[in-house]
Amino acid sequence: MIDDKPIGTALSRNLGSSTAPGEATEAELDRLITRRHDARVSSEGEGQAEEMWQESVRAYEEKRRQMARLEWHAFHCGQAARHRAVLESLIAHHQAEAEKYRNQLTKEGAA
Repeated sequence: MIDDKPIGTALSRNLGSSTAPGEATEAELDRLITRRHDARVSSEGEGQAEEMWQESVRAYEEKRRQMARLEWHAFHCGQAARHRAVLESLIAHHQAEAEKYRNQLTKEGAA
């Protein structure tokens, strides 16, 4: 005990009480500053910065969509060319097989 007070009494005091008015005043000042800051942000420049940022995001996303369209276009053009090559070779193969069997039929019919 020191001065008839238990050791650690100062550490357990209630900072929000009337015995610590400085803490309550500081909390009120923090609320005032926050309120004014929020009011300024909604009415002044940070709103413009937010709009500019949103516009830049929209422009970036549109550019990205345009690039995706170009890539899909290139993909489908390439796929069409690949399918055309495969189908043309399949058509040629089946025409050759049909010709072979027709020739066999005509040889059998002539014999």
